[in-house]
Amino acid sequence: MEYNSERSKMNISEYGRNIQKMIEYIISVDDREKRNKLARATINVMGQLNPHLRDVNDFKHKLWDHLFIMSDFRLDVDSPYPVPSREILTRKPEPLEYASNNVTFKHYGRHIERIIEKACEMEEGEVKDTLIELIANHLKKSYLTWSRDSVTDEEIAGHLSKLSNGRLKLQDNIKLSESTEILAPKAKKRKYQGNRGGGNRNHNKGRKNQ
Repeated sequence: MEYNSERSKMNISEYGRNIQKMIEYIISVDDREKRNKLARATINVMGQLNPHLRDVNDFKHKLWDHLFIMSDFRLDVDSPYPVPSREILTRKPEPLEYASNNVTFKHYGRHIERIIEKACEMEEGEVKDTLIELIANHLKKSYLTWSRDSVTDEEIAGHLSKLSNGRLKLQDNIKLSESTEILAPKAKKRKYQGNRGGGNRNHNKGRKNQ
């Protein structure tokens, strides 16, 4: 009886033990031409055992790579593709660079800071002034979403100045949206949902009394 502990290691177990034995036999063959013929036949069998690989781009290339990996890179045959190396497969990937989390005001987020950076690069004029007003209104809306407390236009102007390192200033004659106007749509939505829920409950109650 042959135990698994006595068998050779299977680098890719999905192909099964029989394919592993076929590859080990090919390694033992001295005639190179015969090895090439057996390797191509093994590739065909591997493709039949894994038909899902046919949907993968260059699936033949992948099969040949698997063949060399399963042979522990000991198989010496003529491959139509570059032979993979152990060093490439075991090489660790380069560490990913993560975005910096140094956000001045977390409730405003990183995207608004990038918009402010672009606004600072714009030429002075009406377009830039309009953009500054839009940014300030967005800051106010974001602030009220994060905190239900009211906030003054002066505070928002201060935040805008800090986020832009003093390069963007809200003009004194600009009046931002009122806090009540920004919060009103959410309040109306909650009221509507409450009335709708109450109506359903009354309707169900009436049906039970019938």
